Amino acid sequence: MRTIRSAGGREEAVAARRSESADAQGIDSLVSPAALALFGRVDVIRLLEKANLAVTLDTEKDDILAHASFFDHPAGDLVDPARWEPFLQKHFSVEGCTPVNTLFLHLFVAQTDFAAAGGKMIMRAVFSAIAELEYVCLVVPSAGDLEPALADMFEPLQRLMVPGPECSAFICHRRGHCPQLHVRPARVEDVDDIIPIFEDRTELASIMEQQYFLAELIENQSEDLLCAVCEIDGVIVGFLSGSADEDLKLLRDNFELSEFECLYKVQPQNHQEPAALSRDHQEPAAPSRDHQEPAAPSRDHQEPAAPSRDHQEPAAPSRDHQELTRQRREEKRNTFCVQLFVIDKDYEMRSVDFIPYIFRRFPHLDICIIRVLTASPELPLSQHFIRVPPRPTRSLPHELYIFHRAGFRSVDVRPAVSADRPAVSALLRDLSLGESLLQDLDSFYKTCADVDAVSLQAFIAQAGGEVVGIVIIRDEQDIEYVRANYNIENFIYFSHHRYDEHAQILHSVLRPSFQHFSRHVFKEVLRLAHRSCLYHRVYPPYHSQENSCVHHLEFILNCAVPVRPRRQIIYPLEELGVNGPSRRLTEDQAPFALCLISRKLTMEPKVAVNARIVVVGASDAGLSFLEVLCFCPHLRFNNLTLISTHGFPGDYNHEDGGFLSTSHAYSSRDLAQTPVSACIRVVTGKMVGINRKSKYVLMCGGEKVTYEHLVLCTGLQYQVPCPTGVDLSQPVTNSQLQPESSRRRYSGPVPSNLFTLNDLHDCAAARRWLCANFLELEDNAVVYGNSLDVYTTVETLLSLGIRGSRIHLVLPPPEPCASCFTDSAVDQAVTRAMQNAEVHVHHNCILAQMNSSEHSDLLTSASFTTDAEPLHLQCGVFINLSNKGVDSDAFRSINKSFLVFDSRLVISSAFHTSDEAIYGAGPLTKFSRRYYTDEWSHANFNSKEVGQELAAAMLPLFDPTLQPAEEPPPEVDRLVPLYKQAKVQGGKLPGGFHYLHVTKPAASPTGAAVKQLQDRGIVTGRADTGDYFCLHLDRYELVETLTCLSLKPLPVSNYLSLYGKHQQLLGQLSSRYPQGLIQDLYSFFRQSWCLPIFHDRFSDFERELQQITSTKPKDDESRQQMMTEDVLPQDGLRDAERQAALRSSAVKYLTYNRNLLPMFASPGQL
Repeated sequence: MRTIRSAGGREEAVAARRSESADAQGIDSLVSPAALALFGRVDVIRLLEKANLAVTLDTEKDDILAHASFFDHPAGDLVDPARWEPFLQKHFSVEGCTPVNTLFLHLFVAQTDFAAAGGKMIMRAVFSAIAELEYVCLVVPSAGDLEPALADMFEPLQRLMVPGPECSAFICHRRGHCPQLHVRPARVEDVDDIIPIFEDRTELASIMEQQYFLAELIENQSEDLLCAVCEIDGVIVGFLSGSADEDLKLLRDNFELSEFECLYKVQPQNHQEPAALSRDHQEPAAPSRDHQEPAAPSRDHQEPAAPSRDHQEPAAPSRDHQELTRQRREEKRNTFCVQLFVIDKDYEMRSVDFIPYIFRRFPHLDICIIRVLTASPELPLSQHFIRVPPRPTRSLPHELYIFHRAGFRSVDVRPAVSADRPAVSALLRDLSLGESLLQDLDSFYKTCADVDAVSLQAFIAQAGGEVVGIVIIRDEQDIEYVRANYNIENFIYFSHHRYDEHAQILHSVLRPSFQHFSRHVFKEVLRLAHRSCLYHRVYPPYHSQENSCVHHLEFILNCAVPVRPRRQIIYPLEELGVNGPSRRLTEDQAPFALCLISRKLTMEPKVAVNARIVVVGASDAGLSFLEVLCFCPHLRFNNLTLISTHGFPGDYNHEDGGFLSTSHAYSSRDLAQTPVSACIRVVTGKMVGINRKSKYVLMCGGEKVTYEHLVLCTGLQYQVPCPTGVDLSQPVTNSQLQPESSRRRYSGPVPSNLFTLNDLHDCAAARRWLCANFLELEDNAVVYGNSLDVYTTVETLLSLGIRGSRIHLVLPPPEPCASCFTDSAVDQAVTRAMQNAEVHVHHNCILAQMNSSEHSDLLTSASFTTDAEPLHLQCGVFINLSNKGVDSDAFRSINKSFLVFDSRLVISSAFHTSDEAIYGAGPLTKFSRRYYTDEWSHANFNSKEVGQELAAAMLPLFDPTLQPAEEPPPEVDRLVPLYKQAKVQGGKLPGGFHYLHVTKPAASPTGAAVKQLQDRGIVTGRADTGDYFCLHLDRYELVETLTCLSLKPLPVSNYLSLYGKHQQLLGQLSSRYPQGLIQDLYSFFRQSWCLPIFHDRFSDFERELQQITSTKPKDDESRQQMMTEDVLPQDGLRDAERQAALRSSAVKYLTYNRNLLPMFASPGQL
């Protein structure tokens, strides 16, 4: 907050911030007659939606004092937005205004007394926020004078032509509001002025502890060491130290520098050296060519990193040839490094002023390097640099940023012409999908459309006359599908964008040296193409529709916001007929993750988070944690790593798994619609150790994955069963076994036909083996375990064509108070289905022996103890789904690192383990015993919700817009959190039944089983006929349990929406069911009245209704009158005004979402 003074002397504490849509009404109230005369009538909502930058000045009480909107083109119809530059140069005396450094004021309004002070503060904020901005122009159709507040900031531009266009032009310079900092060499006497700046930087405290360090550093300046300060009005506000001494080999070993081969200047000693070897590294002969950089990037983002090679050679040089070449030439460093940098927070955005100075001090060097600790916040200076991706084997705890001297050249964007093709072809030389781009470029040259007759536009990015980038966009033909399936309306007001203003980024290539111009390039594409929104689709790598040439994808992700997919209603389309939504909205398109760049986002930079966050385990909790981080629109996490035994789950087709039940948290389509796979690094393998001191995870292959924050969420896995080894030649029953015998871990060789299924990779491997080695045989298939997964596995075996008589389901003794099916009707139906399929079911069996063939590693038979006679089974395949627990490698890693482990990883209520850098979540964990709640753990809750809560707990560590969570009072700290979302299980069971069970989280039973009352159950259909539907309501008449068993596929998404809904909302279930009016819940919930409840925005509508119904009388007098007259209303809905508000809200909800709810008539249709 800053204090400004009105014309009348009144002081007010105000803050300048980016405008929001909610400001529209307050801004509209500030529009004065003078503003109307100058700017004309404006639609404030549209202005806020389309402005590149909108700034609002408000007080502590949220009163708006002033507002200004800025665009990248003049207002009105005076000139085509794509051609304003030649227009201004032709008619006005303006020099230096370019699309990079110029914005146009489209609206300025303010409270009269604060107009002058408010306008200056806004201008200071704008120039401070946008480092490259030098000018703000005002072009208005009127020829009158400006109001005093604007006249004080803007000066008129001289006309060059009389008569000229009927407009006036004014200009505001940076120097009057936020001038560039003066940078000069540091002197020893500056030390006293520099030290206070360091005091605010806790990470640099160790430097300040060294007496005379700064003085000695400044005193020892030389050709290879510089120290500089920046100052404003003679006051020092920043310090920088740079050196030409840097270990480039260390950097090469830790970072992907293959695209920056100009780190060295190479001078051939032998003039007979082949030109092909020296061409890429030849030092420019003339100073005017110092800014040249390599002709093209060396690889596409989809290809593995590799050193760039000269493509005129047929093959890579041999090692001997390289050694010979190395002896023939002399390498000179071409880099210098910023070693120490600090600046006052008020001037952080002017850090860029150091860059030209340090390049002048090192005129013979072309590359500036900054190394930043990954645990530190992003440096403002590094925002103008290029981040170099680290190697997977990186050991340095640093991020590397590079700035090439060529980056000083301004980048111009213009429409592509046919003469650009050779330069574009050279730019794409090494890109795997470059040919696809060239084909679309040729189509643009010929017809301005692609092969599907969809309009194309192509734009060239040019620096110093050289082509350095290209962007090709196409009309977004499926914008209604995008709107219906993705939450783009979280970022734009859809109704304020014409259909032809939406476009799709088809191809985007930009040289890495100009990465810091990415946002400007996309801003210019929007302006030149007359668009307002650009979308980019990121298809999963295995999908055939991935034909976009994007180099690098990171450039787009740094500028765009990720858009969440929307939960879809599953419609009964045949029953709805013509009242259903458009087929274009419900058609099944290939899944993709969506990114959006809109005009108002082009000047909203993201906060880069470089902290190394490592997640171990691709469980529901781990994936949801990563999903939350990747969907933060204003944050860019550069170092997210997922350690998973079998890679990223989205690389597998979930529908082909079959063997395991599902929590319905993530399908393969769900994962393809999130940007997680594009934003993270996946390390395939198992964790075998944790080094807490050095902060790294040791992988089974010896790789070390370093971290600042480690999240352990491996979940629980089925373990290879360990036979008890009892002698079955003597009669032995389960009661005679030692309790410890069933808890031992198996350490012997695993037979090749014994499958322990834990994830999609295991399921796919088992399916392949069965199809290749088992289907045509007559051997038995033994399924061992007592979870829901054994029944889904039996159904998968039956669906593969294996006869039921060959399948033996062996069930170990159940855990106390545990059951696969809480509904006896479902249990009985599944049992009858297995009997009909002739599946053999054996109860209360404990594995005693596994016998392998003498000539192979195949398991040939298995023996079990029971409550009576031992069971001996011949088997051709053994599928194990028993003994679920913590993976042995995960246990050893946790135990050997001395984290507290008490049958599970012990955590606090805030996810902390005994190490503050290590967090735990999901079924792997349990709460510390100090909470005295052994019956509650993360296993009792929805794992997806647990992961989301973990992300919410950690985000304040990285997000500067969030305040760190306050320490809870002692009495609250002793409580464990109870989460609300439902626990979900589903799968396909024997008999072809589709099963879904949704229930509220419940504590683990610690005593004898308690029979639950069933008097609030609503049941239709029968389980054995495949139309069973059961709902249970809690004491508040909310749905707390839902069980479906159907022979038809279930609309799972719809039914999950029923959880937690009140029975009155669901068609008065409690009253209509006893009356016999509801005979079939399946058909009942297919009725059109129920579809709005399944809509993804219905929860927002519910909250709005709750606010309306909870509104109290406006003043105490009316409340007192109601009490004295004893006229308290029996029901809030009887209040006429409230009923009208509810009715209006419902109409707005249905009208706004009419694209997906067209079965309801809108007021205009009646």
